[in-house]
Amino acid sequence: MANLIDIVVPDVGDDEVEVIEICVSEGEEVEAEASIVTVESDKASMDIPCTDAGTIKSLSVKVGDKIKQGDVLGQLESGADASESSSDDAAVEPKEEPKAEAAPEKKAEPAKSSTSTGGSKTIEVTVPDIGDATDVEIIELLVAEGDSVEPEDGLITLETDKATMDVPAPEAGKIVSLAVNVGDKVSEGSLVLTLEVAGGEESEASAPNESRSEPESSSSQSNEASSESKTIEVMVPDIGDATDVDIIEVLVAEGDTVEPEDGLITLETDKATMDVPAAEGGKVLSLAVKVGDKVSEGSLVLTLEVAGSSESPTPKAESAPKAPAKSEAPAASRPVADTPKAPPVPHHPSAGDKGKTGKIHASPSVRRLAREFGVDLSQVKGSGRKNRIQKEDVQSYVKYELSRPKMNPGSSAGSGTGGGLQVLAQPKVDFAKFGEVEEVPLTRIQKLSGPNLHRNWVTIPHVTQFDEADITELEEFRKEQNAIAEKRKLGVKITPLVFMMKAVADALKAYPAFNSSLSSSGESLVMKKYYHIGIAVDTPNGLVVPVVRDVDKKGIMDISKELMDISVKARDGKLKSADMQGSCFTISSLGGIGGTAFTPIVNAPDVAILGVSKSEIKPKWNGKDFEPRLMLPLSLSYDHRVIDGALAARFAVHVSGALSDLRRILL
Repeated sequence: MANLIDIVVPDVGDDEVEVIEICVSEGEEVEAEASIVTVESDKASMDIPCTDAGTIKSLSVKVGDKIKQGDVLGQLESGADASESSSDDAAVEPKEEPKAEAAPEKKAEPAKSSTSTGGSKTIEVTVPDIGDATDVEIIELLVAEGDSVEPEDGLITLETDKATMDVPAPEAGKIVSLAVNVGDKVSEGSLVLTLEVAGGEESEASAPNESRSEPESSSSQSNEASSESKTIEVMVPDIGDATDVDIIEVLVAEGDTVEPEDGLITLETDKATMDVPAAEGGKVLSLAVKVGDKVSEGSLVLTLEVAGSSESPTPKAESAPKAPAKSEAPAASRPVADTPKAPPVPHHPSAGDKGKTGKIHASPSVRRLAREFGVDLSQVKGSGRKNRIQKEDVQSYVKYELSRPKMNPGSSAGSGTGGGLQVLAQPKVDFAKFGEVEEVPLTRIQKLSGPNLHRNWVTIPHVTQFDEADITELEEFRKEQNAIAEKRKLGVKITPLVFMMKAVADALKAYPAFNSSLSSSGESLVMKKYYHIGIAVDTPNGLVVPVVRDVDKKGIMDISKELMDISVKARDGKLKSADMQGSCFTISSLGGIGGTAFTPIVNAPDVAILGVSKSEIKPKWNGKDFEPRLMLPLSLSYDHRVIDGALAARFAVHVSGALSDLRRILL
């Protein structure tokens, strides 16, 4: 005989909790232990289960309501005969599990702390009381070795069958070492990490011998260090947006003496090599990197002993290494933590997987669904309150991923995408059977630029507009100005490329569509209000594209000087990543080599590129007769998704007209 029973909130701690999700609806049939609602406290989210199987007759709560132990969530029509036992179960059974949910509200009881000098101590943070739950899985690490935390900051996230919870920091301090990993099983009392916190009177009293002897020696050593030398850490400086940059050469060894600005290591990015200089003169104490390592801004390179001063910061640097000397485990773990402690990399669709950057807000049922589909929740954007990930968000993400075009292995080079093109893989040929061969490895620039060029070629619908410009008067003017500059010994030589850059900047103002980029969604244009032009430069290691900024605001002489400096840096491999970023338009000039025309590949995210070939004298009709004119071939490739043919033709004519008569740029 069916009977109605109340669905009652079990023990959820002392405070009220907020309903963040309704997991069922009226009239829905549910099984025993099925989730009814999801609630959230300051430190945990949990599902409140149904104690019996049956049909939901009514619901008394909605999303956003505050509830506490004993509140009625709704009524369940159950087919059980023993109504008393059912109601008893409804009121009693859930009380055991939610102990795990309420546990994070309690502070972890650390084990005995180990004392250290310098007014600090090391404590062990263990898993607090989580009720009867044992072997609870760690689903997320919220900190890393070397991080600083405040009291009550989450350290790890645990997940039981019905709840997720954070284990908080009992005190403020610095993470010395982690004892757990994601996927580990822990229980009450399991060691989570060791934490270096500010010391107190207790730690000093517990080790009187150490507290008396070591401060004396450390103070005497620090005084000597302050007058003689100090130790500094040399980090990788600002290298633009580049991350995980290869170290191709270590220029010093331990024990070497260096001067300020001496090179320490050589880095190589996609388009340039650069040295990391010494900040001060001194002696290399230890190296933290080697050839082949990948570093980012802020990565530790080496420690350097430099001449000290009378200032007081030295004792801090001296006392820091002594704290971990008491415990071998933390000391061993710190060097390991320095290398992966790289700044987070900003995500871009072409950069692959996006790393976790913070806490993920999702209920246990949503996490379970994500695991079933193999979804990384860090990739899913939440639509709920406080960016909480809902079940619908996971479903939408799965649908989107399934709808994306899949890449055929033969459709790309390396790891570059092929835009979903189904093409045949290249045949494997043994060239040696036809004659003598030699295999020469590609340069690093060729390896990295190849997939990018392939991506641009197969994903951008290219069209090339051909035209030519009469530069007879321009060449006469250029040679005249160079002669004047030589007489004045200005040290500047004006090239035809400078005038092309000014003409292009003027055309970009007249036709703003060429000074845009497609948004990541492909549904809008990013219109740029600046005019930075990239110049393709041929170097011994491959093609690089440094950028000249604000071409519209600079004069002919200024641009000529900048081009000379850029060319020297490019050929010496001294360009920085920042020097090759932010272009609006690219010019590729082969005029110094030869050719009549070519089809340049658009340099995404630009939407157009201008190719320039060798100028030649041609007969041109002036209305009465033919006369010799110096003609410059132009090849304008553009993205047909953004620019149509008529607009491209007008742009090419505008550039040609500006080169033919520079006075038009002044109008």
